[in-house]
Amino acid sequence: MSAPVPLLEAEAITRRFATLVANEAVDLKVMPGEIHALLGENGAGKSTLVKMLYGLLQPDVGRILWRGKEVSLPTPKAARALGVGMVFQHFSLFDALTVAENVALALDETAPLAEVSERIVEVSRAYGLPLEPKREVWRLSVGARQRIEIVRCLMQDPQLLILDEPTSVLTPQECDGLFATLRTIRGEGRAVLYISHKLEEVRGLCEAATILRLGRVVARCDPRAETAGSLARMMVGSNVGEVRRARAEGRAPVRLRVDNLSLASDDPQGTSLRSVSLEVGAGEILGIAGVAGNGQDELFGVLSGEARAPEAGNIVLDGEAVGWSGINARRRKGAAFVPEERLGHAAAPRMPLSDNALVTGHAAGGLARRGFLDRARMLGWVDAVTRAFDVRKGPRDPEAASLSGGNLQKFVVGREILHKPQLLVVSQPTWGVDAGAAMLIRQALIDLAAGGAAVLVISQDLDELFEVTDRMAVIFHGRLSPAYPTGELTREAVGLLMGGEGFAAPREEAA
Repeated sequence: MSAPVPLLEAEAITRRFATLVANEAVDLKVMPGEIHALLGENGAGKSTLVKMLYGLLQPDVGRILWRGKEVSLPTPKAARALGVGMVFQHFSLFDALTVAENVALALDETAPLAEVSERIVEVSRAYGLPLEPKREVWRLSVGARQRIEIVRCLMQDPQLLILDEPTSVLTPQECDGLFATLRTIRGEGRAVLYISHKLEEVRGLCEAATILRLGRVVARCDPRAETAGSLARMMVGSNVGEVRRARAEGRAPVRLRVDNLSLASDDPQGTSLRSVSLEVGAGEILGIAGVAGNGQDELFGVLSGEARAPEAGNIVLDGEAVGWSGINARRRKGAAFVPEERLGHAAAPRMPLSDNALVTGHAAGGLARRGFLDRARMLGWVDAVTRAFDVRKGPRDPEAASLSGGNLQKFVVGREILHKPQLLVVSQPTWGVDAGAAMLIRQALIDLAAGGAAVLVISQDLDELFEVTDRMAVIFHGRLSPAYPTGELTREAVGLLMGGEGFAAPREEAA
């Protein structure tokens, strides 16, 4: 009996960018009816490989086979025509358009909007992905937006579906629904190529894995027969340590207090904050969970001083009201801030790391004196962050955009922590980074708190919040739940709060 033919096979794929070898002699086989994990550290070459499989890039060497026959994929349209579909980590949706309009724009063949709407309903029901074609996207949750991306991909009848970090913004309940959908797809004989840094998730879902390191395949395995630790070890090439911490005991002096803070969003499609109250004590890590788009950006902006002053309520830092102070004044009082978007917000892409160190360090870091920049001190700061946070780069002072996502994240977090702030507000500290980098960053947050700082972590990653926080609250539609001791919470309970269960209606709150 002949061996089954792979649905997709990559043979000796090599891709270079100038002197950088992103993929070197990579082999990959994905079988029909298989959920296959593609794993690796940040910068391991995963994105480059799947872009070639989807026609966004071309290999320098090697070939791609589809059902045993060599094929050329010059464009994504050619890949879709063959049967390859891809859902990217970052959504490509127009907020002001309806679900049906967004789907219609992505289809290769034009069709009347009414016909597109009918197909959306048909496909969404068949795969358990409920959608309302006439709803505007800006009104939808992040989970519903991801359903749009998957449904419009399925409407093109792919035989191979590539998913890049699909659960990074979902509640536990939404993850369970997605996994059920993927198992349905597998049962139809279709294949899924699944990219994720969540290794327990990979172990529960995938039956095969290819692991990349520095652009080369270093292992193939059945993840169900591995542990999360052994998978991480194959990815990194060494043991990945566990985060070590001692829980905060008793009540420490409050460093940050927010009382009944309200602020209307400047963005008509944003989320207004309503009567938000919280406290973070010295030596404590408070986590704020929530599905993206529920007021996290607005809360970070008003706490950091980037947004305008609150319309109601107070922000008190070490006993002093700072609601009307700007970000530099707050930094001079010992606060530090790490926003969610690392490239473009936390760091200027085309500026060297030394200038990016100055962006936040000029206010309280001693990098500018009497109006003059201290270039030697700026470079020294880059070196110190590089050593302490294992920032991997080529030149001593490269542009921020030249770093991989994980290394840039280590730089922007390390840049703030080395100032030894008394308060650190950090949003999505390990978004999209690999297991080794995530462990390093989380340990640094714990160590900062252990030194007496107050740390506020805004994150959509429940594993992260359960690992590092002392107390946890949930933000939903601009309102904040009470903060509960993390040890008394379950993932299911937090997931329900993230979906809005347990929050009083605004009218009830007012009463």
